[in-house]
Amino acid sequence: MTFKHSIIGAAAALLMTTGIASANNVVETAQAAGSFNTLLAAAQAAGLADTLATTDNITVFAPTDEAFAKLPDGTVESLLEPENKDQLVAILTYHVLGRELESNMLPGRTIHVKPLNTDARMLQVTKSMDGVTVNDANVVQADIETDNGVIHVIDTVLIPQPRG
Repeated sequence: MTFKHSIIGAAAALLMTTGIASANNVVETAQAAGSFNTLLAAAQAAGLADTLATTDNITVFAPTDEAFAKLPDGTVESLLEPENKDQLVAILTYHVLGRELESNMLPGRTIHVKPLNTDARMLQVTKSMDGVTVNDANVVQADIETDNGVIHVIDTVLIPQPRG
């Protein structure tokens, strides 16, 4: 073995033992967390999983499996049916911003941000002494950095309302 290969091998071993690794994209990060199975299944059914994995500089307000469980019985199953794909896409794209928005960027008041679903009303993001909310959802964990954006975990599925 050459000196160069020895150095490369030692560096690789050091990185593995110190736990240093590259961050994952939004989808890989959600998969690793284990609490976004419904969101990931919905993204797959909507044909959005690859987009979430490869689009740079996005913000995802990610509802947990518990948030999806709060929807009326049968709602998730209905949304996952192929004939409801457009409605599912509308809901999922309402949870995504086309830019990174970290909590330290929020003023101590309400702002309105434009989701990828441009047919819906803007999202109302409020930062107060009580925490951060997006519409009626509480941000329960903020600023999860990924290779291609940031995730904010929310406790309620956001349902888009038509503009008007």
